[in-house]
Amino acid sequence: MNLLEVFVRPVYLPEEQQFQKLMQEHHYLGALPKISETIWYVALWQEQWVALLGFSAAALKCSARDRWIGWDFRHQYDRLKLITNNSRFLILPKWHVQNLASRILSLCQKRLLADWQAAFGHQLLLLETFVDPQRFSGTVYKAANWKYVGDTKGFRRTRQGYSSKAQTPKMVFVKPLKSDAQALLSQPILDPAYRITGDSKIMLSAEQMRSLPDFFTTISDPRRSQGQRHRLAAVLAIAAGAILCGMRGYQAISDWAESLSQNALERFGCRRRNGKYVVPSLSIIRNILISVDPIDLDRALQLWNQRYGQQDESLAIDGKTMCNAIAERPPMKQPMALPAERLNKLTQNGFLPQTAAGTGASRIAAITSSTGTMTKTAVVYTPVMVRKT
Repeated sequence: MNLLEVFVRPVYLPEEQQFQKLMQEHHYLGALPKISETIWYVALWQEQWVALLGFSAAALKCSARDRWIGWDFRHQYDRLKLITNNSRFLILPKWHVQNLASRILSLCQKRLLADWQAAFGHQLLLLETFVDPQRFSGTVYKAANWKYVGDTKGFRRTRQGYSSKAQTPKMVFVKPLKSDAQALLSQPILDPAYRITGDSKIMLSAEQMRSLPDFFTTISDPRRSQGQRHRLAAVLAIAAGAILCGMRGYQAISDWAESLSQNALERFGCRRRNGKYVVPSLSIIRNILISVDPIDLDRALQLWNQRYGQQDESLAIDGKTMCNAIAERPPMKQPMALPAERLNKLTQNGFLPQTAAGTGASRIAAITSSTGTMTKTAVVYTPVMVRKT
């Protein structure tokens, strides 16, 4: 076999069944379903299939990899997609030729960045793979300058979380695709060029979850006292936590809240019913965020910033950021009347331009865009008499 005649390409859609069949028959782990961002490759020599490879989602947690990167666990959430896992590598029977595996791995690495960008619209910074030391020594990866960074703990992911019993620890190898990949992945604020969703997402620590409600305890509750099922501070803490973690819009905030564990709900101070902590509904979250005083909200968030945001910019948030994150405000059928004192207060704190102050503007009509976002520039001022209070 002339190794220079070997080439790799993505598996075509009509070939996927054949790919899975061969992988199930000949790989010791069997076939792997195509979930999320995945690319399958086939290596060919004179139009004959000689090897199969799969690149898929990175491991959610891997202590050896995470130590090597040096990132804070809170920042992993929006950066895992910058890593892909070489989840399968199979040399087909009768094709175990010296240096063939190294040649194929090298060819894949050369085209993977462009293929990934074309398929999923974003870049990659790092490759990872796990090698079972009871079967292999990782020679192919070592020869290709992959770096051994340690071993896994032997637990594997299941639908319920992780397996209860540890299996054989796997060797962890990583391959930076850019010379500064380690620094890019570990910096507190991700370079905008590598942000996939446009907004930086983080994960909150248990201590931060517990402290968030404390910052909202002094805000006046705009709701009637009758029928209040959830503490105002708890609802605002959940909304702020969701926005810090990258959620945008009422529905996204509500979905994030629904995904929280019982431990997380307890930390946010949610109410307990029938032995379980209860999540505020979408309507409750929306109604509170619409009606709460934005100046009081901004003041509370500034206190949060003083404690956390100055040390870590990814934890900085203010009232304007929180309002801009709410992208589903329902259009108002009638202009909203505001007392002159409230209007002047909004103006003095920068929430409205100076032209809105004084006797000529006691009503503001919120104009919503096609996406429902309310911004400072989308405000119409109606010159009517000031309503005295």
